[in-house]
Amino acid sequence: MIKLDIINEVVNRTGITKTKAEMAVETVFESMKKALEQGERIELRGFGIFTVKPRKTGIGRNPRTGAEVAIPPGKAVRFKPGKELQSLQ
Repeated sequence: MIKLDIINEVVNRTGITKTKAEMAVETVFESMKKALEQGERIELRGFGIFTVKPRKTGIGRNPRTGAEVAIPPGKAVRFKPGKELQSLQ
């Protein structure tokens, strides 16, 4: 599923114009991105939880040359699915 599929689903379920649906979906994604950039936790009941976790500094290896490469510290987005999403079969 891609963003366009989500927009089309919003149009089909609500009957609003495609332009307004696209703006609504974009707004939701932008607000989620902004919240994650600020380190906030996003909890969508019945769907899951998005969190930002720090990533450790480490030493990796270049698979081609075998040379050691320093891995800088960073942040990674993690997703924990909710109960309803985990019970999908």
